[in-house]
Amino acid sequence: MDTSMGKLSRRMRKWTADILDLPQDVAYDLPRMIMIGDRQLYIENHRGVIHFSSEQLRLKLSKGELEVNGMDLIIRTIWTEEVFIEGRITSVNLKDGEGKR
Repeated sequence: MDTSMGKLSRRMRKWTADILDLPQDVAYDLPRMIMIGDRQLYIENHRGVIHFSSEQLRLKLSKGELEVNGMDLIIRTIWTEEVFIEGRITSVNLKDGEGKR
């Protein structure tokens, strides 16, 4: 997609979101995260698990990935676009499509 089409697409999404009063996560296909202290994390709008261990969870997003680091991490629930993890969460990082934070 060329640059002018990308700008037009972003403007259309913003206009639609404003007119329909949509939340930004819906309008822009962004992840929604709810974190309770450093013990629980609920993530919506992911595109799949890239990696999981007791120290790290990496999720594919529409644009990049989400990396959660911690200790004793476990997946309590996982659905098509939602995941709920527990453990001691030490960091949450968003990376763009090129791996940059």
